[in-house]
Amino acid sequence: MSEYDYGIIGGGPAGYSAAIYAAKLGKSVVLFEKDKVGGTCLNRGCIPTKSFLHWADLYTEFKQGVKKELYRASELGFSFENISNEKENVCNSLRKSLELVLKTMKITVINSEAKIVGKDKIVADGEEYICKQIIAACGAKPNELKGLEFDGDFILSSDDILNLKTCPSKLVILGSGAIGIEWARIFSAFDVEVVVVEALANLLPVADIEVSKRIERMFKKSGIKFYTNCSVVSADRQSKTVTLSNGEVIATDFLFVAAGRKKVEIPAENLEGIKIIGDCAGEIQLAHYATCQAKNVILDIPYNKELIPSVVYGEPEIAWVGKREQDGEYKKVLLPITALGKAQCDNCQEGFIKILIDGEKIVGAHIISKEASALIQQIVIAIQNNISVDSLKEVCFAHPTYSEGIFEGLMRL
Repeated sequence: MSEYDYGIIGGGPAGYSAAIYAAKLGKSVVLFEKDKVGGTCLNRGCIPTKSFLHWADLYTEFKQGVKKELYRASELGFSFENISNEKENVCNSLRKSLELVLKTMKITVINSEAKIVGKDKIVADGEEYICKQIIAACGAKPNELKGLEFDGDFILSSDDILNLKTCPSKLVILGSGAIGIEWARIFSAFDVEVVVVEALANLLPVADIEVSKRIERMFKKSGIKFYTNCSVVSADRQSKTVTLSNGEVIATDFLFVAAGRKKVEIPAENLEGIKIIGDCAGEIQLAHYATCQAKNVILDIPYNKELIPSVVYGEPEIAWVGKREQDGEYKKVLLPITALGKAQCDNCQEGFIKILIDGEKIVGAHIISKEASALIQQIVIAIQNNISVDSLKEVCFAHPTYSEGIFEGLMRL
């Protein structure tokens, strides 16, 4: 029997962050992970998807260059298998770095399934671990729909999609959240015929309505077909067809079900006294939110749940924080991204910076642009620190940058 200050189940962003923060305080920590440290984010989510997106975006840039006769190419192609292998290289490299950090911090890592059997006891592989504080960070898994259960062959989950070694010729994606949008962009860039099916009235329904409408415009422009107010009612594995609620039957190589994620049940007889963080807490399912929860639990550093930024990657990036236009009456600033010199130089022809203001304070922002993931962080800092619009106008923004779009927008008030 071993004794520790902290026993943490789950080695994803919530779990490993909590472990590292606790170890920095000089606490003894045991971390249980039945698969690979890094969790979904590093191994089956954020990181591998962004690796695919990088090469997809680069391929798109080359195609545009050839079209404009800036480059000459007798044969422009790609190896989907090699791109998939490169994704694995990136994940492996980051995971090894994380494992080294955990080892350096003297965090005990148990690669085994664990179960909480008491408020201070965990059992794994028949061994008992006594922990003054237990933290459950078990994560989430792809949400499976009745009648469209994953088979890894025709009906794919977000885990399965990463295992493809050959590029399909046609793909139907059910769901237009961040996962569905990003993979639609990846496969479209690789010249796959993509069809997106969304049950609600607009693509990316959680976003600001103007963002959703712009995504729909961009999809039409890039040849991605989509249906809204529509669902998949059945899928035939033999004929490789899906039937939509509007009666249309579509032949496809795969049906990719991107219908969100559901929390993993915590392996515990009783949750009394157990701290629950990360995706299994059933709140915001984002890696950076999980890290904030870990920071709060271990270091007692607060965070504002209303100011968690969201990013959808691809070309261009999409990011937002705070209030949406449909949430209330706000003063609105909207700057077309083409107004920026840097955007013109980068051939970024699609997008905008939209800022919502209530009184003298920014209450929300919605950005479609290159570097949107970095731009939105400036807005988060401004909102969280109650920086007024007039104070932001006093800041000198570098030129030519995308950041100056925030300044240019506010100067239009």
